[in-house]
Amino acid sequence: MFLKNTWYVAGWSHEVTDQSLFSRTIIGVPVVMWRDAQGKVTALPDRCPHRGAPLSKGRLEEGALRCMYHGMMFNGQGACIHIPGQERIPPGADLPTFPVVERNKWLWIWMGEADKADPSLIPDTYWLDSPEWRYKPDYMRYNVDYLLIADNLLDFSHLPFVHEKTLGGSSDYANMRADVKRLSQGLRIERWHMDAPPAPFVKNLTNWTQNVDRWNMYDFVVPGVLLMDSGSAPAGSGAREGNRQGAVEFRSAQALTPETETSTHYFFSQAHNFALDDPSVTEKLHATLLAGFNEDWDMIHAQFNTLSLDPGFKMMPLNVDNALGNFRALMAKLISTEQTQLSRAA
Repeated sequence: MFLKNTWYVAGWSHEVTDQSLFSRTIIGVPVVMWRDAQGKVTALPDRCPHRGAPLSKGRLEEGALRCMYHGMMFNGQGACIHIPGQERIPPGADLPTFPVVERNKWLWIWMGEADKADPSLIPDTYWLDSPEWRYKPDYMRYNVDYLLIADNLLDFSHLPFVHEKTLGGSSDYANMRADVKRLSQGLRIERWHMDAPPAPFVKNLTNWTQNVDRWNMYDFVVPGVLLMDSGSAPAGSGAREGNRQGAVEFRSAQALTPETETSTHYFFSQAHNFALDDPSVTEKLHATLLAGFNEDWDMIHAQFNTLSLDPGFKMMPLNVDNALGNFRALMAKLISTEQTQLSRAA
């Protein structure tokens, strides 16, 4: 069901501290995380090997984790270092650790074979830790299969319909065909809407009334990460040829991390590189983004509920499904290949 040998976003950096334990289920595996005195994040299975109690209900003692059911203690390397009432540490008491990399305000976790965890494979989200950009980090949880959310992110033709008064704009936007290119680990999607009224959120931020040239260019990569360059510029100013003088630009970082087969963690942000000294711009941008993403949440949950009533329903493909069809096929291929390799190794 899930790809294991890949980097998933486990959380925002601020979510995990050295003061308390933090738990999150990732691809069906409960994980407990905390920081040591040096700020390094430890991630272990959130299940005591003794009786299976969640370690996240334990406590930290000088950087080590104490299970509060029968008192077993584990250090940051997953080794059991104390068992009340006995000196011998039995085989199987130690826990495996999950590789974690903290980069640009995101915590990335590798749920598969630890020796394959190559940090160079982590997508670049430099703007999340750049003084040249402002944003508010956020998170929401979906009670749906992560691929339904990926479908939504891979086809922006829904913007003027689902997000008519927030992120969308003119219905003509849906008539603009996106240019879709295959990448080794995903897709690159580019869509331009030339000489059209600004989207509602851009009008709200800029008070522009004139037509604009609008772009959405993004990579959507395995296992479900969106990295987008978007913006609007006065119509005819040459933005499509690379001239962004007078434009308003945004960078979006969004990540889907499956929790279970029917629930998903969704990490998101929308950064801007203008009006950096005006916090109200960041607040207004985020408020509109959140309103739009709640519209997605409502629609996708409604879709999921309808599909659940008829598991045999076959979706009818349209031209706009090119990107999402390619991504689903890529994920299916990667998962199938990985499972075959694991079964052979076993």
